Amino acid sequence: MASSVCINEILTDDEIRLILAKLGSDKDMEAFGLVCKKWLYLQSTERKRLAARAGIHMLRKMAARFSRVVELDLSQSASRSFFPGVIDSDLFVIADGFRCLRVLNLQNCKGITDAGMVEIGHGLSSLQCLDVSYCRKLTDKGLSAVAEGCCELKSLHLTGCRFVTDKLLHALSKNCHNLEELGLQGCTNISDSGLTNLVNGCQRIKFLDINKCSNVGDGGVLSVSEACASSLRTLKLLDCYKIGDASIFSLVRFCKNLETLIVGGCRNISDESLKSLADSCKNSLKNLRMDWCSNISDSALSCILNQCINLEALDIGCCEEVTDAAFQGLGTREIELSLKVLKVSNCPKITIAAIGLLFDKCNSLEYLDVRSCPLITKAGFDEAGLQFPTRCMVNFAGSLSESDVLCLKPLI
Repeated sequence: MASSVCINEILTDDEIRLILAKLGSDKDMEAFGLVCKKWLYLQSTERKRLAARAGIHMLRKMAARFSRVVELDLSQSASRSFFPGVIDSDLFVIADGFRCLRVLNLQNCKGITDAGMVEIGHGLSSLQCLDVSYCRKLTDKGLSAVAEGCCELKSLHLTGCRFVTDKLLHALSKNCHNLEELGLQGCTNISDSGLTNLVNGCQRIKFLDINKCSNVGDGGVLSVSEACASSLRTLKLLDCYKIGDASIFSLVRFCKNLETLIVGGCRNISDESLKSLADSCKNSLKNLRMDWCSNISDSALSCILNQCINLEALDIGCCEEVTDAAFQGLGTREIELSLKVLKVSNCPKITIAAIGLLFDKCNSLEYLDVRSCPLITKAGFDEAGLQFPTRCMVNFAGSLSESDVLCLKPLI
């Protein structure tokens, strides 16, 4: 009678890990850990991503079990936060116990302060991505410690961190030369000089969100455009009221690969600069939001629709001077539009005829927003006999739920 042999006596730990690496689904990986305690241990040490809630004792247990985790998500929902949530003592455990961590999400963890950030900077030298959006107690002190200790940082999101100033941008410029993504929405203490300082050392930025940074003007955008000319793909300038044509012309001059531009609420931007942008970025531009740009008229929109061959999302809401004439040039266009999202809400001079011209050249549309357009109604569409693209949802009066809209990609 042949004696039974345990597989663990034949295979080394590394060979068993190779078996685990071949499993494709989470369900199979969970089943792998049920074989025996040894396989459960190996499964735990190989886990790369973890999402959890706060609690110092639980975090210590997780750090001991999941020693090789590289991505940790402790973020809270803005509408369903729990008390007290993540606090500085939790960050002390993370900094000490998750040394391999590269991605840390702390969004909406409103209880953390600079003391916790200092520990993160001291303990997680391999960190590459950090999101502390809406952590409203953080200041330059804690975040500068992260910049100094986490020199491999590639992505930093600080939306709603209103105490951040140009001092942090100086620290990033000095230490984080591989920075590619920076989210500063609502950081109103950021200025042109801070952005100029930032890009002296960070010239690989692909994504820059300075929405609602009301102290940023044309000088800051010019510095970013010139320094990050070859890398910049996304620039968000929503409600930066100091931004004007000079900013757009700087993008035209330097950033030929721009894919996403948000200038909603920048009322000093005119047709001339946007026509130049359409020509310069005609092959790259995919997403353009220019709602509330009151100086925009048919000539600029016509250039955008006819020249930007890869445009997928366009928002011209509240551009009250735009008329059907902007769409008439589509009749001579040889190739179809790639538009998936079009927002023309509060454009009182656009009629159903313009939408009909669009439909003739665009079968890819997934979402059309025509709210508060008095000349565009569902009854009018039915009377005209227009056929909507197969997957297109139309918002006539806010009837679509937020989840319906958010499921559409890309959105602007």
